[in-house]
Amino acid sequence: MSRAYTPKVVTANALIEGDVVYLTADDRWTRDHAEAELIEDEAHAQLRLLKAEHQKNVVVGAYLADAKAGPKGPEPIHFREVFRTRGPSNYAHGKQEARHV
Repeated sequence: MSRAYTPKVVTANALIEGDVVYLTADDRWTRDHAEAELIEDEAHAQLRLLKAEHQKNVVVGAYLADAKAGPKGPEPIHFREVFRTRGPSNYAHGKQEARHV
């Protein structure tokens, strides 16, 4: 018996800034995990990953990350992905700086 497919989001790092980004259903890169496309079909996930991997002038290190549907959009499942949504671990940079303004 095959295992049930866990939904995914495509994530990478922005080439210039290094920020964590997510691929949206309308082919944009966003820094907001909740705006990411939640992909529930394995074949579609592989196609979306290929699209991301071919955008070498925009992103690096694209991969599929497990996610689940949440009330405001996709939510990360694993600690690593939760950590990545928070931005740099040193204060006064990126997402953390915006939260304290």
